[in-house]
Amino acid sequence: MTAPAARPGRPIASGRLADLPVLLVAVVWGSSYLAAQGVTTTDTVLAVLVLRFAVALPVLVVAGRRGLRALSAVQLRGAALLGLVLAGIFLLETYGLVRTSATNAGLIISLTMVFTPLAESRVRRTRLPGSFLAAAGLSVAGVVLLTQGAGFTAPSGGDLLMLGAAVARTVHVLAMARMESVRGADALSLTTVQLGSAVAVFALLVALPGTGASPWEAASAFDGGDWLGLVYLAVFCTLFAFFVQMWAVRRTSPSRVSLLLGTEPVWAAAVGIALAGDRPGWPGYAGAVLVLAGTAWGRSVADRERRAPVPPAQTTRTPRRQTPDTSGTPGR
Repeated sequence: MTAPAARPGRPIASGRLADLPVLLVAVVWGSSYLAAQGVTTTDTVLAVLVLRFAVALPVLVVAGRRGLRALSAVQLRGAALLGLVLAGIFLLETYGLVRTSATNAGLIISLTMVFTPLAESRVRRTRLPGSFLAAAGLSVAGVVLLTQGAGFTAPSGGDLLMLGAAVARTVHVLAMARMESVRGADALSLTTVQLGSAVAVFALLVALPGTGASPWEAASAFDGGDWLGLVYLAVFCTLFAFFVQMWAVRRTSPSRVSLLLGTEPVWAAAVGIALAGDRPGWPGYAGAVLVLAGTAWGRSVADRERRAPVPPAQTTRTPRRQTPDTSGTPGR
């Protein structure tokens, strides 16, 4: 999400005040994997996605109607294209969630924080420092251990789908940063069009034969707990999370918000172990620690590179550009 940096001279206390709701978003996102598992089966993935975003989308349209009217045709097309990528992310994530544990899902998806700088370095043909590559290797080793549980077996299909979702998130972040067509569009309008495009994809897919239950069939089978889970995903994991991000980056900075949201896999693992009874075994616990350590180390190295001054001899030829921030993904 592209958002204005914090205003100069704003008191530090104001930034700390914004930290608590952002940290709450990380907790909410961490719990979203278990919440999605509670209301979704392999037969209702598309139906749940349609229902979840059908609840959230009208609120975003009403809140951002002025910005939506201001979008140009080029910006609309660019945002709609990003929405197709976003649809792929949600499909991979949700199909993956019903085939793996909430702990594995949250930790594997956190590899986006490592994949993004790696992919950007390839695109820009720049070299990352050895410390970042070491951090990336640590994270990958952690995922290998994590997905083995108490014994070494082939990773589950859900684990591989979550890994695909992490790669797709990387593509989405880089596309948002590099697509000229969406530059200048405000974050709320951009997110609304993307979600609208994604919902259109889900609606088209669910209408095809053999793709599972329709939204109406899934909704009619929901009990009270299922509806609570769906509302939680729509209201807290999507609407609340997005608006808190917009509020926080205007009072602190995107980097500070991104750092706090980076604690999401910690909460995903904590919720999975405490509430879902996930027991990854000692190799899995060791893998979780390595994933968290590797992503935190990799983020800190990337942040140092981003803040490093550009040598004077390069300022007119190869200006340094920031690594895209991953904190603007529209909800989990």
